[in-house]
Amino acid sequence: MTAAALYVGETWHKRFGSKPHEFRYRLFQLLVDIDQLDQAFAGLKWMKLGPRGLMSFDPRDHGDRLSHSLRPWVCAALAQAGVEASAMTIRLLCFPRVLGFVFNPLSVFFVHAADGRLEAVIYEVNNTFGQTHAYVIPATDGPRQSQRAAKRFYVSPFFKVEGEYRFDISAPGETLDLRIVKAVAGKPDFVATQDATRQPLTDQRLAALFWSIPLMTLKVVAAIHWEALRLFVKGAPFGARPPGPQTGLSAGEPLGLAQPKNSDRISSETRSEHERDRLKRHVRVGNA
Repeated sequence: MTAAALYVGETWHKRFGSKPHEFRYRLFQLLVDIDQLDQAFAGLKWMKLGPRGLMSFDPRDHGDRLSHSLRPWVCAALAQAGVEASAMTIRLLCFPRVLGFVFNPLSVFFVHAADGRLEAVIYEVNNTFGQTHAYVIPATDGPRQSQRAAKRFYVSPFFKVEGEYRFDISAPGETLDLRIVKAVAGKPDFVATQDATRQPLTDQRLAALFWSIPLMTLKVVAAIHWEALRLFVKGAPFGARPPGPQTGLSAGEPLGLAQPKNSDRISSETRSEHERDRLKRHVRVGNA
């Protein structure tokens, strides 16, 4: 099983419909065993455990935002969602703090059995209003997971709280490949992907990333508002945030147990869109 590591790559988002929109950004994330935090950061100068440092990881940026140990929150979330898991090993994929600041639109907990088998995935989603929601989904046998969950959380004024998410992901190894499709009545209106490669968690790599992707976590928030402004200028429909508390937890399900209507079409359409985009980028690079 992959130890503490960095994943360096890019994310791509595309909105469908009457006001299509897309963007792409470079990023890097941290993968840690939540029970091995002291060992993961021991001896590092460029990344520390806690809220301070050039780069750092603070467990209180996740879960209940109160405890230095994330295990009780993960186990409670699994139980509340009715997911049976031994949770022998729990790994978290997230952004680190940069100069003391972090915002994670999405953090992913990978819950493993003693034999390394993936038992469950928790998708922790945050919005820019300080609210959070966890989608807890059991895993099935196999290297890649296809999962679904009803959208229960307000993320953007350009999307209503309706429809469902489809998650396609595998446990991080030498590479990381994540695809999320949002669909309403079986019709995709948004897709996000993340492609990254594993790199060692060392001061040398951290220093290189600190300078090559400067102020990354600040740029995440800036990019969210910049892309929202671009959508607003395009005339995309704009809705208000629903009243009342949004923070919560809900359960999803593996697609292997319950295939949603039109799920094959959702998968093929978005996968083809992603592959066409990749091909265009390769052609541009080759002709440069």
